[in-house]
Amino acid sequence: MAASVTRKLIESHLESGEPTPGEEIALRIDQTLTQDATGTLVMQELEALELDQVQTEVSVQYVDHNLLQTDEKNAEDHEFLRTAAQRFGVWFSKPGNGVSHPTHMQRFGVPGKTMVGSDSHTPAAGSLGMLAIGVGGLEVAMAMAGRPLHLRMPEVWGVRLEGELPEWCSAKDIILEMLRRHDVDGGVNRIIEYHGPGLSSLTAMDRHVIANMGAELGATTTVFPADDAVRTFLRAEGREDDWVELLADDGADYDIDETIDLAEIEPLIARPSSPGNVVPVREVAGEPIAQVVIGSSANPGLRDFAIAAAMVDGRQTSPEVSFDVNPTSREILEDLTRMGATTSLISSGARLHQAGCMGCIGMGQAPATGHNSLRTMPRNFPGRSGTKEDRVWLCSPETAAASALTGSITDPREWAEDAGMSYPSLQLPERSSVNTAMLVPPLPAEQAQQIQPVKGPNISRLPDSEPLLDQLEAPVLLKVEDNISTDEISPAGARALPYRSNIPKLAEFSFTQVDESYPRRADEARSTGHIIIGGRNYGQGSSREHAAIALRYLGLRVVIAKSFARIHWQNLANFGVLALEFVDAGDYDRVEQGDTLKLVDLHQALDGSDPLTVENVSQKTTFEVRHRLSPRQAEYVLAGGLIPQVAQENTEGAAQAATEPRQ
Repeated sequence: MAASVTRKLIESHLESGEPTPGEEIALRIDQTLTQDATGTLVMQELEALELDQVQTEVSVQYVDHNLLQTDEKNAEDHEFLRTAAQRFGVWFSKPGNGVSHPTHMQRFGVPGKTMVGSDSHTPAAGSLGMLAIGVGGLEVAMAMAGRPLHLRMPEVWGVRLEGELPEWCSAKDIILEMLRRHDVDGGVNRIIEYHGPGLSSLTAMDRHVIANMGAELGATTTVFPADDAVRTFLRAEGREDDWVELLADDGADYDIDETIDLAEIEPLIARPSSPGNVVPVREVAGEPIAQVVIGSSANPGLRDFAIAAAMVDGRQTSPEVSFDVNPTSREILEDLTRMGATTSLISSGARLHQAGCMGCIGMGQAPATGHNSLRTMPRNFPGRSGTKEDRVWLCSPETAAASALTGSITDPREWAEDAGMSYPSLQLPERSSVNTAMLVPPLPAEQAQQIQPVKGPNISRLPDSEPLLDQLEAPVLLKVEDNISTDEISPAGARALPYRSNIPKLAEFSFTQVDESYPRRADEARSTGHIIIGGRNYGQGSSREHAAIALRYLGLRVVIAKSFARIHWQNLANFGVLALEFVDAGDYDRVEQGDTLKLVDLHQALDGSDPLTVENVSQKTTFEVRHRLSPRQAEYVLAGGLIPQVAQENTEGAAQAATEPRQ
């Protein structure tokens, strides 16, 4: 059978299982990626797993999210990550070196390899012909320990690209078109593979833009072929020897087929406050704006900054607009400077920030309340910017630059016509300014074993987690709507994120974006535990496992929802929280916040797949729920989480070894 790129990647790394949609498979993992907002927990988990040295081909720890050092907390975490990376044999990318995804693509990505990362935008590496999947930190820790990744085999969604993009449109408009068509859950349990003649006009970094924001569709990952565009990229990075051709066979078969004619794409924009709320720019043109931010892993390429620089060259941005530029890596900043583009940006009024995520994770650059902020970033969930009542729009660099000049949302085609400007012909360097000075390589194993990770007072130990009881009677402390994101469950931003290594303190911020009383009420209900009721696509967005572990610390035992986002569903299981789905979605409307629910015979229920009856004690009614856990997952939910389960396995293994006769 003619095979897709996805099929080739999976079959070359398959450890167990049949790659049939819905069946659980196990994949061998070659590389891992962690960043500072999630990596501190990964390093603590490696300690809990008593790992000596990582077993992967390459593991890299980046510091790109929590760069602001307004007090000692972030600096202490950076030192912990540096020394923990030394201890476990991990590469360390220093603060300011660059955003993890484009930097990994520049320095470490290799066609044909698999990677997991504790960041939901890890699929960006699919632009190189990799199978790269965003997962919770604990699953990354397990991969670093040499264990395979378990997941249910997704459907493979083949998207054929035809034609070529019109002027004043770019790769961001392609992924926004996908979101316009399919919204934020259209890719759940699917791998998106792009193919077709339209690929020939897209560079590897253009593909990065599309693969990165496949996460906003809820997709497991996104895959592109490793073709001449990938070879050109790796040659520019001085790594052409890492290139391996990886193409889909002629007539490759896909579970789902779709076609996009690139020639029909127009400038698009996602309205507040969802990446799926997409409309043509022309429909909202004229909306006044106060901020424009260019940068982040969603538009990280040199051309994304260079096109904006060419548009603002010799012009001044609107006096009402803060024009912020976040270079995605030191390499790109060097290349921009060599081209003269940095001068064009600064002269136009741009505020040049350090290489990092910055406002994308709400770490600085928070907009004023009630004022529109245009960003080339991947997400605009409520409050993610650091401002509770924010109005964040997502768009291409072309739309962002045109709007920065006019002071209102502007279709770049209309701006160009008024300005008498042709679409810039960019002269990008054939060779990148490769800069490896801020990448710290792993120590030799014998030296690494002498390192003790440095822990400041803000770094706590992982909370204990007891086994799941067979019977639970607990209150519904919170009922939330559809598409609740992990940003709303465990907020980003400069107030909360510095406590990412301190779970008891971070827990105080849980769900405060939705209900400020939740942490206090959860603390008061610790003796019984509590339940949360969710809508469709509960837990979308960031992979941060804090959204599971902090709530588990507060006593969360069960979440019942219409459906779950993949990564958060897995994170709940990893920390012993039982995720259940309504058999009849209409029962969601019949459960109220404050009701007491009773679940019995949970151990038996998790041993099979039959529906479980829940008694609503308050309303004297019942309804049915089901779980989607595999037998393997059910075991560690019963044990209280994956770490207790591994500890139990290690104890049993040691006991068995002690009773075996010596040879």
